[in-house]
Amino acid sequence: MINLELSENMVKLQQNIKMVAKSMFRPISRKYDEAEHEYPKELDVFRGAPLFSRSKNKKEAPSPASPDKGRSGPALGQILSVEAMCWGDCGLLMSVPNAGVGNAALVAVGTDEQVEKWGGKWIAFANTESGAGSDAGSVQTTADADGGEWVINGEKIFVTCADRCDAVVVWATLDKLLGKAGIKPFLVEKGNPGMKLEHLEKKCGLRASDTGTFVFTDCRIPKENILGDPEIKQTSEGFKGVMKTFDMTRPMVASMANGLASASLDLVKDKMAEKGVEPDYHKTPNQLSAMEKEYLMMEANLEAMRLLTYKAAWMADKDLPNNVEASMAKAKSGRTATLIAQKCCDLLGPLGFTTKELAEKWMRDVKIMDIFEGTGQIQHLIIARHILKLSSKELK
Repeated sequence: MINLELSENMVKLQQNIKMVAKSMFRPISRKYDEAEHEYPKELDVFRGAPLFSRSKNKKEAPSPASPDKGRSGPALGQILSVEAMCWGDCGLLMSVPNAGVGNAALVAVGTDEQVEKWGGKWIAFANTESGAGSDAGSVQTTADADGGEWVINGEKIFVTCADRCDAVVVWATLDKLLGKAGIKPFLVEKGNPGMKLEHLEKKCGLRASDTGTFVFTDCRIPKENILGDPEIKQTSEGFKGVMKTFDMTRPMVASMANGLASASLDLVKDKMAEKGVEPDYHKTPNQLSAMEKEYLMMEANLEAMRLLTYKAAWMADKDLPNNVEASMAKAKSGRTATLIAQKCCDLLGPLGFTTKELAEKWMRDVKIMDIFEGTGQIQHLIIARHILKLSSKELK
């Protein structure tokens, strides 16, 4: 039976991390929003503390003598930590060393030897191309075998932590005629000859985090830098590695959205209290003020967002297929958190439109949550295929 009630240890973990976010992230949040592309040196204290880790004994069942056992695991702990940190500042979390999406890919599909060798590095994730965004199977970047090396050619855009990372997981095709079956991930060390950081983006939100474009021109890497199983099979197993990474990162994005929504709601609640308005959970709907109704509806949506996210993480900890649940969490949180942040700015009136508070920043930051790691439309498509039992070829 699934029990999504958080254990006492998990609650304490989230509370402690939220205190760190409040004391470390909030005070410098506006500073690095205005100083885009400047690395937050205050985050150096997090070096050597990787966000992503592998679960051990994933399928171990809880025992009556230990009711918390089975409710806690690395994935659930990670998404709770991410939500608490994003309550402080999401862009700063994405700037924490060793917390790159490539680190998640390494944990998801890398061999034990690769995790040991590369786990201490800050690894970015390069999959998106100008002609391959939501359609990850249309990758045009190539990787050609040449003796004991791979030669990579192509361009990758919208790479998070492009300037600050130590290495990049690059998705490339071994043979375009093979389609998805030819797509494999490769570990490329930053500064490798033939690898160039073309430019950094100027963004609407998450400005503390850098986003850039890489160009690969005859970039040579060792043969062993192919991530995961080195055997080249005539199947879509390589592409499934991309999807497996998303199954891990999409709940993370959902928890980021949850953290931003929670921050917005907490600010509104504080401002309501200053005006003598306290949400009364015992009133009937027709007894509530318009502001109370809006607030309570958003609070209920946040709880639904969290439960979907917890379930996706719980399944990951149990080594259960969670691709649909990951998409559900991402679709719900990405879209609804955007609406919550916008509505909170509305309820704050002119204060929500100024830089005196962080509400307008959170509204800018949260917008990307419905876009990256697979757009909301793509998540709906994945969910629809599952419900209708149709393949990607049958429902496009």
